[in-house]
Amino acid sequence: MSPPVAPPGWSRWLVPPAALSVHLSIGQAYAWSVFKPPLESALGLSGTQSALPFQLGIVMLGLSAAFGGTLVERNGPRWAMTVALVCFSSGFLIASLGAATEQYWLIVFGYGFVGGIGLGIGYISPVSTLIKWFPDRPGMATGIAIMGFGGGALIASPWSTQMLKSFGSDSSGIALAFLVHGLTYAVFMSLGVLLVRVPRGEKPVASAPSALDGVQVSARNAVRTPQFWCLWVVLCMNVTAGIGILEKAAPMITDFFAGTSTPVSVSAAAGFVALLSAANMAGRIGWSSTSDLIGRKNIYRVYLGVGALMYALIAWFGDSSKPLFIICALVILSFYGGGFATIPAYLKDLFGSYQVGAIHGRLLTAWSTAGVLGPLIVNWIADHQEAAGKHGSSLYGLSFLIMIGLLAVGFVANELVRPVHVRHHIPAPREAVDVQREQSAP
Repeated sequence: MSPPVAPPGWSRWLVPPAALSVHLSIGQAYAWSVFKPPLESALGLSGTQSALPFQLGIVMLGLSAAFGGTLVERNGPRWAMTVALVCFSSGFLIASLGAATEQYWLIVFGYGFVGGIGLGIGYISPVSTLIKWFPDRPGMATGIAIMGFGGGALIASPWSTQMLKSFGSDSSGIALAFLVHGLTYAVFMSLGVLLVRVPRGEKPVASAPSALDGVQVSARNAVRTPQFWCLWVVLCMNVTAGIGILEKAAPMITDFFAGTSTPVSVSAAAGFVALLSAANMAGRIGWSSTSDLIGRKNIYRVYLGVGALMYALIAWFGDSSKPLFIICALVILSFYGGGFATIPAYLKDLFGSYQVGAIHGRLLTAWSTAGVLGPLIVNWIADHQEAAGKHGSSLYGLSFLIMIGLLAVGFVANELVRPVHVRHHIPAPREAVDVQREQSAP
């Protein structure tokens, strides 16, 4: 599928809405915690088990982004958005069948595996195109689009909660909710497929590196640099810290204030998930735009350093003040979202715009790792603490201290980032065509 080229006079500001239609849809993944309690009740699952579809979805997001990044660069954004639409919507339909038949493995396979492929391809589908449309403000451009992924739960959380109330929270009600999600998102994502355009003169594969300004590094060479792996660690640690709260947000705030004078209802917990989504969304555009002004390394110092402080406040004082708990969680999620939106611009600064989409895809394997690590830390520790007779905020204290340590590791990795050595740069212009042909191979 050839990418449609923008006609003369086409406004570049039409491209972010196309990306948003896809990202707002696949951002539903952040509202998974709304389905956790009904699934646990209907199918007799533990907290760790009910996290599996989400975890597998994030694993497949990173893997499909890594292996599909070059294909996205080659085939263009319309092809990528179409693949994302088919996989993400099909994942919900398979999960609906799994819920209707009470076959949990089908929910894991559909939502996690098939839907996760849609997550990965859909996530990276607009990144390279946006950077080409907005070379003057890459942080802002990617932030606008990627904020949709963070804001998806702002829509999906109350919407899913209302459907479960209307359809019922048993297996048949969950199945019907999954079915409605799949069909609705298919229609909404098609808007992005129809609207997206690439700049005139662009081809699906990036322009020859000799024609681009500044440092240019191929995807194959990028993964051989220490800078790539430092950023891998930075992203992994930041994502682990944020996703640990996000995946278990609804039950976490309920547990924290259970037995107090201000317990949290199911609807209020869903509202908390929506607030986290809003912070995630706002952080993606706000912090990434700020990075255009103060630099990528400085903004990651904020994400990781202040993020560790927020976790410390929750661990030590969160159960004594609901406003403090909520504010700290919102700040952490704004940093989580900001980290995602800033990383493509950080990559462009270090490696250039040549094959930046493919490099970004490979870096998202850090998200796959964090998608397992974050929920595993929080759910596994909470399950074991509950088995030991503990309750309330005691279920999460140890996991929060671990998150502080991980953020410290990420902070150190960010400090180690330096400009890429010249030996990794694209070779002389007359060799560029051969290099491009070699690097475009999957």
